[in-house]
Amino acid sequence: MKNKKLLIILILVIIFFILSIIFSLLNFGSNKIISGVYIANTDISKMTKENASNLLKKIANEKNNEITLEYKAEDEEYEKKLDLSILNIDFNLDNAINNAYNIGRNGNIFQSNFEIAKTIFFKENIDLNISLDEKMLNTIISDISSNLPNKLIQSGYYIEDKNLVITKGSLGIIVDKDSLIKKITEYIQDFSQTNTTLSIPVKFVEPDKIDIDKIHAEIHKEAKNAYFEEDPFKVYPEVKGIDFDVDKAKQLLNENNDNTEITIPLKYTNPKTTLKNLKINLFPDELSTFFTQYDEKNKDRNTNLKIAAAKIDGTILSPGEEFSYNKIVGARSIEAGYKEAKIYQNGKVIDGLGGGICQISSTLYNAVVLANLDVTERFNHQFITSYVKPGRDATVAYGSKDLKFKNNRTYPIRIDVYVSNGMATVDIYGIKEKQEKEVSIEIETISTIPYETKYITDSSLTLGEEKLKQRGADGVIVNSYKITKENGTIISKELLSKDTYKPLERIIAKCQKM
Repeated sequence: MKNKKLLIILILVIIFFILSIIFSLLNFGSNKIISGVYIANTDISKMTKENASNLLKKIANEKNNEITLEYKAEDEEYEKKLDLSILNIDFNLDNAINNAYNIGRNGNIFQSNFEIAKTIFFKENIDLNISLDEKMLNTIISDISSNLPNKLIQSGYYIEDKNLVITKGSLGIIVDKDSLIKKITEYIQDFSQTNTTLSIPVKFVEPDKIDIDKIHAEIHKEAKNAYFEEDPFKVYPEVKGIDFDVDKAKQLLNENNDNTEITIPLKYTNPKTTLKNLKINLFPDELSTFFTQYDEKNKDRNTNLKIAAAKIDGTILSPGEEFSYNKIVGARSIEAGYKEAKIYQNGKVIDGLGGGICQISSTLYNAVVLANLDVTERFNHQFITSYVKPGRDATVAYGSKDLKFKNNRTYPIRIDVYVSNGMATVDIYGIKEKQEKEVSIEIETISTIPYETKYITDSSLTLGEEKLKQRGADGVIVNSYKITKENGTIISKELLSKDTYKPLERIIAKCQKM
């Protein structure tokens, strides 16, 4: 009886072994991926590597299309169209397909058969190991945070005349960056997901606490005399001493909890020797110039342009020093003389305090690039502006968006800004380098986003009458490049930015039958 049982077991083992060999030979002899294999939740069972590649590439191309990021809370809404192609996504499909093809083809016969059987019954999904432009994605998320309704306003400071003005921030929302990146990445990696609208995760954040000691460390300067060295020639401009009473500032901060601004007197100390005393021409060469045009009839907007221009005009940057538009220009307030003028907000053109000063920041941005200076922070508008081409603008918003750049040249520079006769002009002066390079800006249009028409009801109109409330404008996606030449020959083409401008909807009012 015992021998009979052993014989049956032996026969079953032999049968299993023979079937395993047949099963393996059938799969090893096939050039197709085994059953039950998925990539990015897409079934590629029994496909050749070529067929699987064609299918997945087709889906990947569709994944590079536009998605909508939206935020909704009570009566507040925000929407951002994101063209995923600007993230330069690499799906690494070949690697995933090779991994899929090798399932059931690794190890010995028994290991392969076990893997094949397990895959048939339990399925095997291979995730894509995608890579993308993280810097671009972080820039987009920062832009979203600065445009959200009820956004966080950070505390800050600026110098107005002979005073330090500290502005208190306010509680607000920012994008939960890690969560949004995870959502976008999961959407890209899941080829079965067809919903192209993703909600924007946010979190409420308190503004940074005002640190008087830190502010003092940033603006405090000891007076220094100007001087120069002859071999090699190098100029060191004078430094005006600046200080304030730290204890008094802390006291004012504690006593004025309800005020949004605190004004602290500054103490200045003049150096004995200035650049003028040295009797050398420190700014003999025009390094760059750029101008934009404006409508002289719009008096309030022109006032804003002139205020911002006057604050920047004559600014000198030493080598290595960074310029901040918001710190130089300061908060846009009625007290500072700013007027109501047209701005973009929530997809519409409305009146806003300080409207128009982005024309000065945009003009400055172009002059900075053309002078071959190092731009460290810059944002594009939501919509195309009228005064510069797409990709050449620089929007600013106090407390959230800034234009910053560094003087990366050998010598100091001076920035001259003037607004007159319908032209806002920025000139940058300094000393040319021994091998001065010629810089230009090139714009490449990637795609155009058509605008839509929206109809609203206006009971003041007669039946059938229509009135244009807002002109529509197409959106666009552009790449901006800095072209650098030396002796007339192009030596570099550097990507400055990838910018998306939303379409501005056309709004028509009409009377509809009640």
